[in-house]
Amino acid sequence: MSVFSSKTSVQWLFKMAWRDGKASLSRLMLFMASIILGIAAVVSIQLFSENLKQNIKNQSKALMGADFIIDSRQLPNEKVQAIIDSLNVAASEVNLVSMAAFSKNDRTKLVKVRAIEGDFPFYGTLDTEPVSAAGNYQELGGALVDATLMLQYNLKPGDSIKLGKITFPIIGALKAIPGSTAISTSVAPPVLIPFRFIEDTELLQLGSRKEYQYFFIAPPSMDLEELDKKIDPILDDENADLDTHTSTSERLGRRYDNVSKFLNLAAFIALLLGCVGIASSVHIYIKEKLKNVAVLKCLGATRKQTFLIYLIQVIGIGVVGGILGVTIGIGLQYIFPYFLQDFLPFDVQISITMQPLIMGISLGVLMSVLFALLPLLGTWYVSPLEVLRGTDENVVKPRKARFFTLVAILLFMFLFSFWLLKNALFGLAFTVGILIVFAIMAGISNLFMNIIRKYFPSNWEFTERQSLLNLFRPNNQTMVLILAIGLGTFLISTLYFTKDILLAKTSIENSSDNPNIILMDVQTAQKEAVVKTIVPKGLKVIDNITIVTMRLHQIKDALVNDIRKDTTSTMNQWILNHEFRVTYRDSLLDSEELLEGTWTGERSEGEPILISISDNIARDADLKIGDKLVFNVQGVLMETIIGSIRKVDWGRMQLNFSVVFPKGVLENAPQFSVLTTNVPNEAISADLQRDLVAKFPSISVLDLRQVYTVIEDVLDKISWIINFMAFFSILTGIIVLIGSVRNSKYQRIKESVLLRTLGAKSKQILQITALEYIYLGILGSLAGILLSLISSQLLAVFLFKEPFIPSLVPFLVFLPGITLLVLIIGLSNIRSVLKSPPLEVLRKEG
Repeated sequence: MSVFSSKTSVQWLFKMAWRDGKASLSRLMLFMASIILGIAAVVSIQLFSENLKQNIKNQSKALMGADFIIDSRQLPNEKVQAIIDSLNVAASEVNLVSMAAFSKNDRTKLVKVRAIEGDFPFYGTLDTEPVSAAGNYQELGGALVDATLMLQYNLKPGDSIKLGKITFPIIGALKAIPGSTAISTSVAPPVLIPFRFIEDTELLQLGSRKEYQYFFIAPPSMDLEELDKKIDPILDDENADLDTHTSTSERLGRRYDNVSKFLNLAAFIALLLGCVGIASSVHIYIKEKLKNVAVLKCLGATRKQTFLIYLIQVIGIGVVGGILGVTIGIGLQYIFPYFLQDFLPFDVQISITMQPLIMGISLGVLMSVLFALLPLLGTWYVSPLEVLRGTDENVVKPRKARFFTLVAILLFMFLFSFWLLKNALFGLAFTVGILIVFAIMAGISNLFMNIIRKYFPSNWEFTERQSLLNLFRPNNQTMVLILAIGLGTFLISTLYFTKDILLAKTSIENSSDNPNIILMDVQTAQKEAVVKTIVPKGLKVIDNITIVTMRLHQIKDALVNDIRKDTTSTMNQWILNHEFRVTYRDSLLDSEELLEGTWTGERSEGEPILISISDNIARDADLKIGDKLVFNVQGVLMETIIGSIRKVDWGRMQLNFSVVFPKGVLENAPQFSVLTTNVPNEAISADLQRDLVAKFPSISVLDLRQVYTVIEDVLDKISWIINFMAFFSILTGIIVLIGSVRNSKYQRIKESVLLRTLGAKSKQILQITALEYIYLGILGSLAGILLSLISSQLLAVFLFKEPFIPSLVPFLVFLPGITLLVLIIGLSNIRSVLKSPPLEVLRKEG
């Protein structure tokens, strides 16, 4: 009578799963490590994203300092002023960038002047030192100066700051104000002054980049969404805008969604590497267990029972791995706020939400089961006789179940990538790409084995021949190992190349041929005197660009105001509301490329005005050569025709323009100039700025040397985050490789012992094993790197729209490094064979 004649209890299944798993704990730990790192990467980023969104939502009023704001780039007209008055404005300000001079140390600095009237902010805090300065600076008629700026320039309350024509006493240090970020304050630190002094400073000149803002407190009964729908379109028609604290928080959320997309992509790659580790580890593990399955079936166990024993093992590992991954993920998320603080206008308060935690544990179980299911199905049709003979080649494969499992895996990959990237097309492309790479890797391994089999080098020495024979012997792991090594290397190399594309995209050109000092808001009457201040110092004027401000009045045959009111219009709103700063010249710049039409450098009298526009305007406004545009040039309507369309490299640190007029049109229009020069060192820069501010207080001087420092610091932090996630994926990939190669040991030991028994020396076995793993390491990693070159080129062209210059690092580091890693792990597998007698090895491994 069979011991399984009665129905086996669930308790027995769990006991068998535990006993069998405990005996193979070392193999299963590597399987679990693949899950842990993948889950940790996803959970840490998801938790941080949740915290970011919640912080933005909770602090939306404090970020703005008010319930809603009306802002305008010019003084409000009667219609806008009537709306402002009807809503009971509570505070107002005008802000602009300007040069500040400090008499204490004869230094100058570009600052953002905020002239405030009223008790702003209404939410959040105006954090000052001393604390009383926030409440009395307006009454005392003094200035609050950015705290970091005061430290850099050794300033203290009681010192003075000169803004334009007025010198203000410094009342206190400004430590925080709603709406400012570390990046913006580094380039132009804020300085607060009472609104009543702004006219006397004479900083409000033609061309000044000023902004008028009006702050409001909403009554409890006011519906801000309804107010936005009703008032904002009216303000848009008058070149003004309304922002509520809710709409601002939504916009901030969307901005930081873009930051998290790359991190999510990197986390998904780490997760995929974990999935590869699961599939390869379980495949080799189950092959080893087929004899155990045969024994159980001989004793009367059913297919279902033997299948469930190993399924329970896999689920248990998934649960434990998910819990450990979630725990690590919770710890990791505390790192991100520190490195992202320069991008955030607020401090992120970390809290633990349940959704990512539940998702992490569920994902651990789902990943484990889904990617272990294909090898687990191998136990279903195992014939005891076939397995006891030592082969499983004639085992019937459950084709229908395997097909549905593959479909489920692909569906999981698509749904998860869609959920992370929030884009169905990207999710589909990512899934199809991985599938194609997987198929190519499988094809490469099959092709390699077939080539060796067909063109086997019979005249080689014994060790070299045997190492090649091992690649296609029965029960070989060539396919599994090349897939694991190749796909892991592919994902790691793709991430590395993507990192290079992202960092190259934000690189900065800083050479002596490029200007590093920009003089803005130079009035026409000042231009000659400014040039005479620059040239005697041994400096040359690199650019002398005239700028005229204007807005669009008519596009083709439609008035801009009518387009704004047209709810069916698909035209980008920035085109309709933007105040264009245009120039006129007779030639193209190095940063420009003519795409369509003919460049017109000078207009003859009586001819139409042929202008050149950038390709982004042509795209956003649906414009082509010959279309008519009518501009409002400070009250004068000017009809123009599009004569050419240019591609502009906006990433270059120089003055570029969306609209360029020919000479002979705008010379008599109200205008101002921008001049640039290059200074070799900080001392000359300080001397030039001091002289310019003393003679021309309304001119703003932007020192790009300081901007470079700020941007490079930010790029260092971006680079750290990208490298951190790349390292996370590389670490996962290494563990996958270790797991795959390490688990292959249990099928290779017997071959090595057999060779030892037949008289092979330890040195020969060592050479055979070393050569076999070198072949696998080189083939898998080289195929992965070559495929990553193709995928990175596609990403560069279609996603990042940037040129791709391949790095040699994957070839010089990843290829030999991964091959060496595979070799070391492979050789460690046969240590016991080399050090112990064959019988002892067989007993130990059995």
